[in-house]
Amino acid sequence: MVKNKPREADGPADSIMPKDSDHKEPKDARAADVPEETVRQKVQANTSSPHRRNSPQASPPRFVSVEELMETAKGVTNMALAHEIMVNQDFEIKPAEPPEGSLERQVKEIMHKAFWDCMEAQLKEDPPSYEHAIKLLAEIKETLLSFLLPGHGRLQARIEEVLDLPLIQQQAENGALDIGHLSQFIVGMMGSFCAPCRDKDVNKLKEITEIVPLLKAIFSVLDLMKVDMANFALMSIRPHLMQQSVEYERNKFQQFLEKQPNALDYTEKWLEETAKCLRESDEEGCGAAELASPINVHNRAYLRLLKWDHASDPFPETVLMDQVRLQEMQQEVERLVLLSSVLLIVYTTTGEAISGLPGLMETLKTTVGAMLADMHMPSFNAPEAFATIGEKLCVELSSCLSRHGFPPFSADSSSGLKGQILSVIQPDNKVRALMDSRVQNYLLAVLECGQHRTPPLPGGLTPVSKELMKLAVGFSRLVNFNKLVYSPFYQKILQNILTPGESLNTET
Repeated sequence: MVKNKPREADGPADSIMPKDSDHKEPKDARAADVPEETVRQKVQANTSSPHRRNSPQASPPRFVSVEELMETAKGVTNMALAHEIMVNQDFEIKPAEPPEGSLERQVKEIMHKAFWDCMEAQLKEDPPSYEHAIKLLAEIKETLLSFLLPGHGRLQARIEEVLDLPLIQQQAENGALDIGHLSQFIVGMMGSFCAPCRDKDVNKLKEITEIVPLLKAIFSVLDLMKVDMANFALMSIRPHLMQQSVEYERNKFQQFLEKQPNALDYTEKWLEETAKCLRESDEEGCGAAELASPINVHNRAYLRLLKWDHASDPFPETVLMDQVRLQEMQQEVERLVLLSSVLLIVYTTTGEAISGLPGLMETLKTTVGAMLADMHMPSFNAPEAFATIGEKLCVELSSCLSRHGFPPFSADSSSGLKGQILSVIQPDNKVRALMDSRVQNYLLAVLECGQHRTPPLPGGLTPVSKELMKLAVGFSRLVNFNKLVYSPFYQKILQNILTPGESLNTET
């Protein structure tokens, strides 16, 4: 029988219902909707910083009812989920799994064990009791029918015929119910509906002969198939969601703004400070008016988010849902700056002797990258890590030079190289400042060029070109989507900040 792809659901809200991948009870004992809860926790984590409790009172506070607050919170949660689907191209639903050793996991395991033990005891009675088993068969039937496409009339009729619940109930009462036969039919149907990645899981079901373990395994695989279907639906509808998602997020934020009139205070401050910095600068011979144009203010403001002091500065409200994502991008920028700085020092110091040697750059990059993998962990010791990097690179360079017939590193050369590498940890190090400036200028050029052009890569960044381009694509996608959603709000703010009469197009 030809396998059917998971059907396209009516929409994300209807299809995103992942279940635990563990063995299951009937629906009423199952976990709640996972993605929404996951996003809710993420949003709460982003909004719990102390500065949110000390927001500037540009507008008088407005007291709202508990019902309004709950409704608003639900709207923000739904908006966060829709936003995550749009800006995260790798977004997918995963089955929930409580942390190992957590109270939730212990309760879940106890309840599941009690349920299946009870069912096993019922089946061992004389005569057997099929009360729990029939409830499970009813739920399995409902799940199988949910996988069908509108044109699968024959398959629907076959499922209805074999899993005829009144007939099954009658057979149970007369001691003629063959659960093993029904289970094998169910496994066969699952093999027809499942995605190719589930073939191995379904084949393992055919090897189980005990009824209770088989039903437990069937529920586990069915839940994975539900997740597959939801992810397929998301993949299918994502290209069609852009305009709807922009309007949805904008409307939801407008509703939130009506309940909290000062909900743009930090966004205004963010843009005002950016405009002020541009007015005070005269880089590259440009006039202050040109530097402080709406487009420049907007793009430079987004670039500032990659230098943000999250511990002390309030984050702008319009990018709050992406605060964690922007923090991760900020950390990646810092890592790439240090990595490219070290490699530039190595090749500048060593000179032509290692220039063009095959595979050396990748070897050095891997060595430094491994040492910087945990650079944002609290336990990271920068002086110790960079001292180790210097030692490892000197050993690698000496070995490489010897293999290619060059004199090995002298003690003075090694000492000098180690010292230069160790100095990179200083924020005012000239090489580090240079590479940071080039990375920032490249990301700014990506924003200015738009989605259909790629600016040239600045010198010294070739070793990290792959990582930098990936970062730039993600950053640009996030910024462009944010501009589309909040452009009306940005235009009003910039109209008050910039010279009257200027063009306020912020979507470039």
